[in-house]
Amino acid sequence: MLPVALRRLPAISSLTLLIVLALCALRPPTVSAGFEPVSPAELQMTKEPQAPGAAAVILFRQVDRDDTGRTAHENNYFRIKILTEEGRKYADIEIPFFKDRGTVGNIRARTIRPDGSIANFDGKVFDKSIAKARGLKYLAKTFTLPDVQVGSIIEYYYTIDLAENFVFDSHWILSNELFTESAKFSLKPYESDYSTMNVRWSWQGLPPGTAPPKQSPDRVVRLETSNIPAFQTEDFMPPENEMKSRVDFIYSDELPESDAADFWKKTGKKLNGQLEDFVGKRKAMEQVVAQIVSPTDPPEVKAQKIYARVQQVRNTSYEVSKTEQEQKRDKEKPLSNVEELWKRGYGNGVQLTWLYLALVRAAGIEAYGVWVSDRSNYFFHPNAMDRSNLDANVVLVKLNGKDVYCDPGAAFTPFGLLTWPETNVQGLRLDKDGGSWVQTNLPRSSASRIDRNAHRCDHARSPIRTSLTSPLKVPVASSASLAVR
Repeated sequence: MLPVALRRLPAISSLTLLIVLALCALRPPTVSAGFEPVSPAELQMTKEPQAPGAAAVILFRQVDRDDTGRTAHENNYFRIKILTEEGRKYADIEIPFFKDRGTVGNIRARTIRPDGSIANFDGKVFDKSIAKARGLKYLAKTFTLPDVQVGSIIEYYYTIDLAENFVFDSHWILSNELFTESAKFSLKPYESDYSTMNVRWSWQGLPPGTAPPKQSPDRVVRLETSNIPAFQTEDFMPPENEMKSRVDFIYSDELPESDAADFWKKTGKKLNGQLEDFVGKRKAMEQVVAQIVSPTDPPEVKAQKIYARVQQVRNTSYEVSKTEQEQKRDKEKPLSNVEELWKRGYGNGVQLTWLYLALVRAAGIEAYGVWVSDRSNYFFHPNAMDRSNLDANVVLVKLNGKDVYCDPGAAFTPFGLLTWPETNVQGLRLDKDGGSWVQTNLPRSSASRIDRNAHRCDHARSPIRTSLTSPLKVPVASSASLAVR
């Protein structure tokens, strides 16, 4: 999931959009309050009538978020009842987070045995790698609660401290793998004395009888709900984010827009300005192109040669993330344009795709940058006016009157093909006037096949394989980040 972030610095200056990946919102009752008393009814509970056959249920969950400090933080609290032998697996706790986007701490946990006695957790917490994508590392804090039996209650809470000087969009994900009897959520939004900062929210699939989230006079947005059905993942189902009960918060440095067309026009102009700042090194790129193509090559040959060359550039999105010590030792500044990228000889997948855009333009070919919606994460709805749902970038190349979509930042993806999440989705084609909506193509299955041919040479067979498969890249939600100086 993936969210907008506002950077706060001491002095006022311009607003700059950055690309960031954020954490999902999570949090518990006031941490200083500790655990709440357990009732006799909770100890004696043997089943949940609204979740027949459930191995375990969430008795109570509380999520609180405070974005007002220098470092935004979220607290998350769970109380879970173990109902069957199978339910004992929920004693193995995983707390997911993105490395370099925040830290997880203040972990407290305990087991309440069926007789009411307590076993506090005092073991070790481990870091587990879940996935790596686009240069980011998705980890989890893992630990196992002691002496969990059928009839036990397990409780734990923790704090996520988000990256300093940033506040990320919050996403209350109400749906859980387990049935939830009761839950509370709150958000204390960020406010700025230096510029206009607004937060808006929308929701979907709230449980019956749940009042929509509302902001109180103290500026805190709150939601209370109960009887949230368990969420079950199925094969070939639509994106999970579209199916779950949730509330999404979006920060903006502008006044709220009531008209979606006006919103996307302004957004398109900003995104195009950022893109042109990054790719606008025409002379340098013309010198590079002269080394790659011949002046007599037709446009389609030039486009393919440039594509092949860009895919030879080192793609850091498929490398292990550097440790904090390595980053401090290298003291390397972030890339600011395609000329710097070419000189260094490496960049991440997003940057390499924009490098291709700069090079094909330098070769005299009409091309556009496009932000598209990754359909493995969302069904894109322009009326929602959520920039973060445009979370993947591709290049639209005009060749012989046809639109050819390319993504060289996705390793091993052939020219003219996109990864599956980027096909047949809506995207914003960028230009100085605010852009226009386009639909990426959906290639025939024959365009993504593997041909194998073999022939006999003397006494041995020499197999030759030609692969035209468009591989899936790990989907990563990216989003706009506003930097306030």
